[in-house]
Amino acid sequence: MTTKAPTFTQPLQSVVALEGSAATFEAHISGFPVPEVNWYRDGQVLSAATLPGVQISFSDGRAKLVIPTVTEANSGRYTVQATNGSGQATSTAELLVTAGTAPPNFSQRLQSMTARQGSQVRLDVRVTGIPTPVVKFYRDGVEIQSSPDFQIIQEGDLYSLIIAEAYPEDSGTYSVNATNNVGRATSTAELLIQGEEEAVPAKKTKTIVSTAQISQTRQARIEKKTEAHFDARSLTSVEMVIEGAAAQQLPHKAPPRMIPRPTSKSPTPPVIAAKAQMARQQSPSPVRQSPSPVRHVRAPTPSPVR
Repeated sequence: MTTKAPTFTQPLQSVVALEGSAATFEAHISGFPVPEVNWYRDGQVLSAATLPGVQISFSDGRAKLVIPTVTEANSGRYTVQATNGSGQATSTAELLVTAGTAPPNFSQRLQSMTARQGSQVRLDVRVTGIPTPVVKFYRDGVEIQSSPDFQIIQEGDLYSLIIAEAYPEDSGTYSVNATNNVGRATSTAELLIQGEEEAVPAKKTKTIVSTAQISQTRQARIEKKTEAHFDARSLTSVEMVIEGAAAQQLPHKAPPRMIPRPTSKSPTPPVIAAKAQMARQQSPSPVRQSPSPVRHVRAPTPSPVR
């Protein structure tokens, strides 16, 4: 197995403790070969000799320092150092010993955000409280453990969750719970990670229609309207002629009185025949003329002489 320099998968977190209570520092460390761990306060090496009652342990990658009963003199900056043949790493946090108490409070809450796939995402909160609250991050109700992919770090009262490379499956509801022996506080926000196909919308295919096609389409529409118009007018005219001539009747109307057909063998249209018949009925009978144009006048008969 290749060697690997020490890395903090979970760094130290600062602690605010009540005077007379216990204070605990804990960090998770990875590396091969297994690193050697040392603790310092304000640059001075810590041990049972320099800090009576202190408990220091390192097992399964977990480095822990516990001060069972703290006093104001124990306040300061605590550092854990991990070293192996491939390198060295350190993590530092503060211990504040106080006589008062305060429930957890978010001076900066989680903020909902949207990020692109493959980008780094950082969710920050600021939490205060006495004693120092225990802060945990959750996604959809499941606690997030610090790891190379999901790093949880603390800098004073600033707590951060860093997603090294975000993917759409990392989307969800994220929350932070802060708890101490006085109370509890929660902050929640939504994280949306957009996939590549969402981040860059696909180009829509355009249908390009030429001017000639537009003209043909318009001409077809005009022709359809014209045909419909003439069909309507023709139907009206035919109905008017048929009703006036009483020659034909539509199927849904009562059949009219039939007009005798002309004796002539010439194919006279029914409409013309009907009009001619109507004209004969309406015009007066013609005056018969004598065969001769000369009119004969009779002389008066003379009366007999008495």
